[in-house]
Amino acid sequence: MTRIELFPVTGIPAIRPGDDLALLVLSGLQTSGLALRDQDIVVVCQKAVSRAEGQVVPYRDVNPSPFAQTVAAQSGKDPRIVELILRQTRRIVKMDRGHLITETRAGWVCANAGVDESNSGGSGQVVLLPEDPDASARRLRDALERAAGCSVAVIVSDTFGRPWREGLVDVAIGAAGIEALLDLRGERDLDGRELRHTVLAQADALAAAAGLLMRKDSGIPCVLVRGYAYRRSDAGARALVRAPSDDLFR
Repeated sequence: MTRIELFPVTGIPAIRPGDDLALLVLSGLQTSGLALRDQDIVVVCQKAVSRAEGQVVPYRDVNPSPFAQTVAAQSGKDPRIVELILRQTRRIVKMDRGHLITETRAGWVCANAGVDESNSGGSGQVVLLPEDPDASARRLRDALERAAGCSVAVIVSDTFGRPWREGLVDVAIGAAGIEALLDLRGERDLDGRELRHTVLAQADALAAAAGLLMRKDSGIPCVLVRGYAYRRSDAGARALVRAPSDDLFR
């Protein structure tokens, strides 16, 4: 690699449930003066994927459980939204000072199980995470490759907070056509020492880089990354989830 380029994909309208996301991405690429090439990486934000897949839920008629009402009273959240959060939650990791950190059914640890009111397409509704972000990435990758006739990768990104560090960073929650982890164990550093523990979360790094161009008020749900060398894989972003047996903080 000598240079990595990132291109914002413009001209994609607000995405509605049932929209053909691949078609919208291809149209946006054309509007942006871009065409897919072999080894390109398409990073698309989770909200775009979720909205296209119909993961938009009105909460007006949600009936919160007694536990959801208790959590809402402690956190200052709407009990109906808390109920939706709990339905997406495998376990509550931490609940304190208005924050609700949960582990989702897919294994992601994040605020509010990824349930979010921002950019939901209207008031009184929230956006949920995709049911299976890796499958979403594979479907989009397959559709883009069929249309463009070249080999590409897709990353589905979302914005997460981080323990012990301030600020939000985009990470990969879905991936297709690219190894989420870059295993450098067995290689050597500049001093000739063998690397024994270095496994890079390259899908997260690419999502974070793309996230600089996909701010919440930018109207840009997709970024094209070009020039990054990677090996193809369909293991998905689930490889980034640390096994409970290796989690020192559980």
